[in-house]
Amino acid sequence: MKQVFLGLFCILASSFAGPEKSEITPADRKFAIDYYLKTKQRLLNDVQQLTDAQLNYKPDSSRWSVAQCIEHIALAENGIWQWCMMTLKNDSATLIKPGTPVTNEQLIAAVTDRSKKAQAPEVLRPGNQFSGAKEALAAYLSKRDSTIQFLKSTQEPLETHYMQTPAGTLSVFQGLLLLAAHSERHTLQIEELMKSPGFPRK
Repeated sequence: MKQVFLGLFCILASSFAGPEKSEITPADRKFAIDYYLKTKQRLLNDVQQLTDAQLNYKPDSSRWSVAQCIEHIALAENGIWQWCMMTLKNDSATLIKPGTPVTNEQLIAAVTDRSKKAQAPEVLRPGNQFSGAKEALAAYLSKRDSTIQFLKSTQEPLETHYMQTPAGTLSVFQGLLLLAAHSERHTLQIEELMKSPGFPRK
């Protein structure tokens, strides 16, 4: 599973100094919930009213359509979540110590930086794994809402279990932040596509 997200994490090449925390704080919990809600609403605002022609428009064969972006977001929403939960169940993950951890803001800024390109792993590439964009969006919303409920009540040791990545080490809490940042990154991709000259207008 770690190799699956190689492309995504390669954009986090820089390291930043910061204090190590032993448990999730009320401020961090609020930060995560607010960010999850904000990124969910941004995606919904962009895609809920799109027509089939708009959802399926591609400027060229090398670019994803809005529908394909939604499918990718939905697949990653579940895939990154599973990776975080697997890490929580791994006792050896508590023995990993980060060197110079990034702040939450720095992590989000790095993941959402669209000037740094990354290749999606095969397992997360759109391939008609849903019957359509509406079904993919529904799967995303179901998973996103359940993750928000988890963040509201969890007492799991999110800050003491670490995930090793090619670009460094993240706590599970920051792995969950990365999940939301990933959806924002591809929401930005959707917005870029919607601004392209050939995008169908209603």
